[in-house]
Amino acid sequence: MRRTLVYGAALLAVICGAAGVGADDGTGADSVKVTLDTIWVLVAAMLVFFMNLGFATVESGFARAKNCVNILSKNFIVFAISSLGFLFLGWGLMFGDGTGFMGLKGLWFLTGADNSPATGDAYKGVYSAISWTGVPLLAKFFFQLVFCGTAATIVSGAVAERVKYISFIIFSFAMAIYIYPIVGHWAWGGGWLSKLGFCDFAGSTVVHSVGGWAALVGAMMLGPRIGKYGPDGKPRAIPGHNLAMATLGGFVLWLGWFGFNPGSTMAANPTAISHIVITTNTAAAAAILSATATSWLLLGKPDLGMTINGCLAGLVAITAPCAYVSVASSLIIGLIAGVLVVLAVLFFDRRHIDDPVGALSVHLVNGIFGTLCVGLFAEKSIAQAVGGVEISGLFFGGARQFVVQLIGVAASALYVLVTSFITWLVLKLALGIRVSAQEEIRGLDIGEHGMEAYSGFQIFITQ
Repeated sequence: MRRTLVYGAALLAVICGAAGVGADDGTGADSVKVTLDTIWVLVAAMLVFFMNLGFATVESGFARAKNCVNILSKNFIVFAISSLGFLFLGWGLMFGDGTGFMGLKGLWFLTGADNSPATGDAYKGVYSAISWTGVPLLAKFFFQLVFCGTAATIVSGAVAERVKYISFIIFSFAMAIYIYPIVGHWAWGGGWLSKLGFCDFAGSTVVHSVGGWAALVGAMMLGPRIGKYGPDGKPRAIPGHNLAMATLGGFVLWLGWFGFNPGSTMAANPTAISHIVITTNTAAAAAILSATATSWLLLGKPDLGMTINGCLAGLVAITAPCAYVSVASSLIIGLIAGVLVVLAVLFFDRRHIDDPVGALSVHLVNGIFGTLCVGLFAEKSIAQAVGGVEISGLFFGGARQFVVQLIGVAASALYVLVTSFITWLVLKLALGIRVSAQEEIRGLDIGEHGMEAYSGFQIFITQ
């Protein structure tokens, strides 16, 4: 009991000290708020960072054993590349003051804000679009950085099992420098979409569709994996090698989303956080059930891969509207998302667009759907209280918002498709983007990395 009291007193002293309680300038309450907001933002960002593990395990589990090392390595390297690219230029293009198209100030290495201890002015500078949150500049940067990393890693799954490692690294750098940040500026950095009234609370378009469009271009330019389609053109199933790993990744991503969506408040607002957590979880749960049921009806069995991707589809779909819709609406959104992801997987297969992990069906299709859901299901009272905007969706008397959301989806698609195509094309001409047929058949682990994920194990295939 005594030890508990001592620890409690020590914790209170730390909080009071950080908050400046008892200071004569009367700023103690404000300091407490900034401290708590900063802790919340950083913890949420760490949860989003942890999603890198989820993507790594989902993608590697859905791939074949001979490509496991390659996929794990890509998921490590993509966040490192994103960190440096976003620091180098991406952040400035996204949040720097400038035109409606891009940021033009404070472009390099966070040079646009005065963080002088003498002035204590950590919130002003040339990043006015993100000045609405009072946490320190570096906390804002880190939270936005992990979102950038998420957009880049979406590409990894769709191009898995045949992309050249060096080409993927360079493309990831392009994602962090000029593909993701420009769309981010339009929607979140004070650009023309935000002024039009476009709303994407946590990134169904800015993060997920951007990653999805870039992945679509990459998958189409690479072409399908060897053996994916038979002589008659019908798709063949290429099962993943470790569904236990994929399931673990699905749970990690589900957990990480409780930082992804609620953390986008960028403030410890109890009402907003609580609402967003429940809409996020409800959509995921509903999508799991509808995806499982849809795969059961269409494929004859409840496919575990579809169940996992159903969960992710529901999470992606609720990412944009999570702060604007009711819990009941989030249930409907999730149910539709689960059906969409199964239908989309079958659609891409029939169109000979080979996506080994279902990234296009999860992030692109449901990123679009989730963005449009803002224009369908947003309720003015909820949007104002939780999301801080006065909008209404089509089902609640607001037809204009749906049109604005459509414009945002179309504009983002056009920009990412064009820039991604040019980037992939340059890489194809300069370095090549696909490994040789021999290397693909043997496996990228040996060809690209000279090692195996399961060294010492022998796999026997019997008829």
